[in-house]
Amino acid sequence: MQQHERRIVRIENIVKDFRPGFGLRVKRVLHGISLDVNDGEIFGFVGPNGSGKTTTLKVLMGLIRATSGEATILGHSVTETAFRREIGFLPENPYFYSHLTGREILGFFAKLSGVTRGRRKARISELLEWVGLDHAADSRLETYSKGMLQRLGIAQALVHDPRVVFLDEPMSGLDPIGRVEIRDLVLRLRSEGKTVFMNTHILHDVEMLCDRVAIIVEGRIRYQGVIEDLVGSGLHEVDIVAANLSPETVLELEDRLAAKLRGVGERVEIRVAEKEVNDTLRCVLAAGGEVVSVTRHRVSLESFFLSTVEGGSEIGE
Repeated sequence: MQQHERRIVRIENIVKDFRPGFGLRVKRVLHGISLDVNDGEIFGFVGPNGSGKTTTLKVLMGLIRATSGEATILGHSVTETAFRREIGFLPENPYFYSHLTGREILGFFAKLSGVTRGRRKARISELLEWVGLDHAADSRLETYSKGMLQRLGIAQALVHDPRVVFLDEPMSGLDPIGRVEIRDLVLRLRSEGKTVFMNTHILHDVEMLCDRVAIIVEGRIRYQGVIEDLVGSGLHEVDIVAANLSPETVLELEDRLAAKLRGVGERVEIRVAEKEVNDTLRCVLAAGGEVVSVTRHRVSLESFFLSTVEGGSEIGE
């Protein structure tokens, strides 16, 4: 994927300490984290619960101040306010007045965001069509599904046509159809030149959508880089599916070739280092086994994430 040179979001050595209560020791939530987001990309920010994702987002949104370090968006310190007209934000659990219609709530946010009266009506109609809610524009929000409310939330984040959009857990609580709808909208944001910062724990969506990702664990960035580089790091392993293997052959593969085996019905999946492929195939065939398939192993973001969370050391970019 094309990388853009200009850094839109920059976080440099951000530390955040909290004091849980009077007389209690300070708790450090962010330990000097640094990351950057490039112009026009979809950036995934992932980590387990309690890792510091929401705290980082609150620092970027100016909702809380960092203890030390610097964060900027579009070249402006996040402590400034005037540039925020260039930012759209969808919180994890957006609250809308359920007695209002979709059109009315967007009108409220458009006015709040400074969209001029002359532009407001056309912009609202445009967004309702854009997120696929034009058919429900005049229905009360109490009749909307979770997926419809999330699409409306994206519309409110875009009502003032910002350059950078921050999405906090946009797929949370959605059924498969709702997730597909939101994924399509996020991809459309990028196609229209928006920069998207997506805070999420749904790794499959990150792998499908994001150009780059940062993994945060216990308030420290463990990995930051391009998705394709990350999931392509397992090309040195190969998966072989074989059938009709005797227990003796299985033990030989495990002992002699350090193969990782997993049963799939009457078949066995054998994962070996690339240099061991020929010996593995010879062993299977010599024992009267059948080779069903041979494919390169591609590391999933989920497996990389789990190994990163379980590991103790930082992984550089």
